[in-house]
Amino acid sequence: MANELQLSIDKLVYGGEGLAHAEGNTVFVPYVLPGEQVRAAVRTKKKKLIHANLVEVQKPAASRIAAKCPHFGVCGGCHYQHIEVREQLRLKKEILRETLARLGGVEWSGQIREHSAEQYGYRNRAQWAFRDALPRAFGYFLAESAHILPIDQCPVLSPRLAETFTKLQELARSNSLPPGILEIEAFADSTDEKIALNVAFERYPKPAKELLAEFKAAIPALESLLLQDDSKKRFDLDGPGYLLHRAGGFTYRVNHLSFFQVNRFLIEDLLETITGGTKGAYALDLYAGVGFFTLPLAKSFAKVVSVDANPSATRDLRTNAEAAGVSVTSENEHAEEFLKKHKEQPDLVVLDPPRAGLGADAAARLANLGAAEIAYLSCDPATLARDLAVLLGTARKPETSIETEHKYEIGEVHLFDLFPQTFHIETLVRLRRVS
Repeated sequence: MANELQLSIDKLVYGGEGLAHAEGNTVFVPYVLPGEQVRAAVRTKKKKLIHANLVEVQKPAASRIAAKCPHFGVCGGCHYQHIEVREQLRLKKEILRETLARLGGVEWSGQIREHSAEQYGYRNRAQWAFRDALPRAFGYFLAESAHILPIDQCPVLSPRLAETFTKLQELARSNSLPPGILEIEAFADSTDEKIALNVAFERYPKPAKELLAEFKAAIPALESLLLQDDSKKRFDLDGPGYLLHRAGGFTYRVNHLSFFQVNRFLIEDLLETITGGTKGAYALDLYAGVGFFTLPLAKSFAKVVSVDANPSATRDLRTNAEAAGVSVTSENEHAEEFLKKHKEQPDLVVLDPPRAGLGADAAARLANLGAAEIAYLSCDPATLARDLAVLLGTARKPETSIETEHKYEIGEVHLFDLFPQTFHIETLVRLRRVS
């Protein structure tokens, strides 16, 4: 087979690539659109699966646009800047439907309600406090010690994160950045005023006190800094150890090792869509994090139980609940373990798992709780498809060690475009018990 391929792109698939076929092989190539004729170079080949790099778009789709960022296709943080935002949403909905049907046997012909920053007047502002955007661009050139990518701007970062990125670039280019850095994570608060940094070293090149002072001097907006020496499993902190985020009338303390929803333009909408109008005797919040959904649920349910395995997030949740004046039973435990022993029937279950999802057995145990309603927020359509197959009892339901006693049906599907310009899809599925 030739190293260079002439391809016709069939469709986009989850992961940001286009799918094509050549000489009996399935080919994946990035930065394309359905219907385009392209030239691509083989990057890897394993059996009949090829990953290729885009060389030339010979016949572009009518919907293709020029990327606004000169580094698109190089830094790796964005996948869809060549696609207009409305078209991105349409394609993401197609990908979501196809993935649910193919992997889970979940056929949803109803409406997928879309939520994007464009609705709120941010059509020309692709900026959001994206935890991964800085590490992807910045971490890449840290790993490449021989050269530095000339990335001088990043239009998808919030202004404060962009400023931070620039400062770090300046340190790197002047050889003033401490050596041995494995990764830098940057976080902005909900007002985009204060910054927290996580800086992981293979080993500290100098005393922690000196490293802390250097970063503080370089970044004026730095509110809190956490250093890690990976060789000694040691952490050093300067600052309060957290940032504050405000949403839905609540204030959330979020420390360096906790998770929080990152799109500051959509979190109010997300919070209201999941918790608005809900009430009852008992709500269960799985993968609760710092209490993003827990706090408003505690205002409208007589009893709320939150479950999260992260001890840092659990400490934040308990602090946040106390500050909000709400009563919450907080369990610092893996949701899968909690479901093995918990038998009390909730009125509502809210869950926001990581990309791995629940897993088939945990999904079966969740079904057996018999909650009247489940609100499942997912960041990965593939694992969502697997878990829904169990909850809905589709023909593609994976084998489980637990028999399901209840079955659910889909009431609503929402797509929140929390990560515009990327392939990421945040899906909310509302389920109601039917048996």
